[in-house]
Amino acid sequence: MSGSGTVRGPALVLDEPLSFWGGLDPATGRIVDVHHPQHGRSVAGTVLVAAAARGSTSSPSVLAESVRAGVGPAAVVLTEADAGVAAAATVVEELYGRPLPVVLCAPGTLTALRTADPLAISDGVLERLAPGG
Repeated sequence: MSGSGTVRGPALVLDEPLSFWGGLDPATGRIVDVHHPQHGRSVAGTVLVAAAARGSTSSPSVLAESVRAGVGPAAVVLTEADAGVAAAATVVEELYGRPLPVVLCAPGTLTALRTADPLAISDGVLERLAPGG
């Protein structure tokens, strides 16, 4: 979808879409939406996995700021394209020189992934690694 680079990180599989605006603290990388099932979890360094993103045109700025601050996800995996997430990936790469790969996958892929699964993304391809990989 967008973003370049090769990244590795543990999966953080979201049970529900997350609005970055009001749902993520860009200074800490923690999910602060008290109604979200993963409230309190940190997205820092994770491969954030969700069916979709949620939110308005302000969400990309929060996602980009979290990456700039070093507390954002290493990559984002979605089953539905999201212009806001793609915009954040572009901004992060252009302004800060940091990759934020965004990958689209089939919905069935999400059911096979679990939080903490080691994942890698290279050239837009998602790979589940062996534990310890």
